[in-house]
Amino acid sequence: MIIIIGKLAGQDKKNFGVIETDVVEELSSSPNLYSTSPVGPLTEHSSRKTLIYLILTLNQAYPDHDFSNLRPNNFSKEVGMSECKEAIEAKLFDVGKVFEQTDNGGTPFFDELWRCIDTAIELLDVEVYSYAAVNDGDPFDGDGSLWNFNYFFYNKKLKRMLFFSSVAKIKRGDDHSFFSDGDQTPPLRMSSMTPILQSQSYDDFDIDMD
Repeated sequence: MIIIIGKLAGQDKKNFGVIETDVVEELSSSPNLYSTSPVGPLTEHSSRKTLIYLILTLNQAYPDHDFSNLRPNNFSKEVGMSECKEAIEAKLFDVGKVFEQTDNGGTPFFDELWRCIDTAIELLDVEVYSYAAVNDGDPFDGDGSLWNFNYFFYNKKLKRMLFFSSVAKIKRGDDHSFFSDGDQTPPLRMSSMTPILQSQSYDDFDIDMD
């Protein structure tokens, strides 16, 4: 699944203000809270904006979930693009093999993938963040989840964030005749991977990006 979403709607601008107010209130009671974090010190407005953009992007991608209570410790800032590419390509290795077995003009899967991402976000100018699904109710966890990754490519110059997520889940067989004596675990049949690629612009916000 590939999802490309345009500019944020008015409700997201309202949510931006609500989340920032909550964070500022937390800081007023604990001034040293998040003095250092993956997005920078939250005492700085630019760092709070980065955090809120990450949260709003997740909310846009998964409208049935609310990530408004996430804080910087839920995210990581990646060291660089090369490490990020290696991690993604390792997870999507099987997808690449399937792609290259189809009639795609002979273009290697990862060459095409990174070309599309670079066109959308200009990778030379991005900061990369990731989110690890650790909260109950996240769309990335649940029964049958094998692995997932969630990367945010943030280009401040373009005022744009691209979200790239994929989750692999086990499909279990329904035929209980395969059970061995006393074994009530369904047989594993295959794994499915659902990638989500979303480009989000923040031009609708009437605030200056640092």
